[in-house]
Amino acid sequence: MQRYIEKFTNYLNVEKNSSPHTITNYTADLEAFAVFLADRDISSVDHLFLRRFLADMRAKNYAKRTIARKLASLRTFFKFLYREGHIKINPITAVSTPKLDKRLPVVLDEKKVAALINAPDTMVPAGLRDKAILETLYSTGIRVSELVGLDDDDVDHISGIIKVLGKGRKERLTPIGDMASRAIRNYVESKSERSVKDKRAVFLNKSGRRLTDRSVRRIVDKYIKLASIQEHISPHSLRHSFATHLLDRGADLRSVQELLGHMNLSTTQIYTHVTMERLREAYDKAHPRA
Repeated sequence: MQRYIEKFTNYLNVEKNSSPHTITNYTADLEAFAVFLADRDISSVDHLFLRRFLADMRAKNYAKRTIARKLASLRTFFKFLYREGHIKINPITAVSTPKLDKRLPVVLDEKKVAALINAPDTMVPAGLRDKAILETLYSTGIRVSELVGLDDDDVDHISGIIKVLGKGRKERLTPIGDMASRAIRNYVESKSERSVKDKRAVFLNKSGRRLTDRSVRRIVDKYIKLASIQEHISPHSLRHSFATHLLDRGADLRSVQELLGHMNLSTTQIYTHVTMERLREAYDKAHPRA
């Protein structure tokens, strides 16, 4: 099994050009399956064995979304093994994905977004950086992984465009607002050249190296508390808020899809449900016969 995992991850890296984050997740899911597989040969795995694996995850109280993700990893893995001739039958085609509960994303209203963005102390370099991070996340709707991957050359302040390396290492251009652009310039000007270790990265930690996803999450958590925001949110909530506020103000769904870098329009359509939910709440509160 370990040999097949290595072949598969090499395929993801070389042929699919998958991101390190994606490869790490696939590897973790497959190694968990390898533990369940024990000494059994991969060619002997059938749909009944896979269903026992699903039942085992349910017995361990895995969330439905976790089970669905692990099953998706196995689908891609077995498809690869079948195509490469390592197995004669793809057993996972007979296994259905568990139905997921539809959850609407958590969205902050415009006042709370403003409170969050204005929470950092811009009198110190760290505050300038944190404000630039929050402004950029909300202004562009980019993912945290895309934010930390930004290089100085990716930000064009004159045209108001940034170049983003998204999922599947696909590049896209997205607009950045004046306030976010100004916040980045203020932060960059505050950097001490002597302390900068990573000369290309836009956002740096206190050691002068590129920020990580985890660091950005800690930064956002800090200002959620400072702004006294009660909702349970993450950095991704700024992406949700970005999309929802655009739709609220009349942006069309196709444009929002392009800005978010979604492959399929159906992925973006979740935000129409959010806006309709908000409209419904407003209707129920305001209409005398609602």
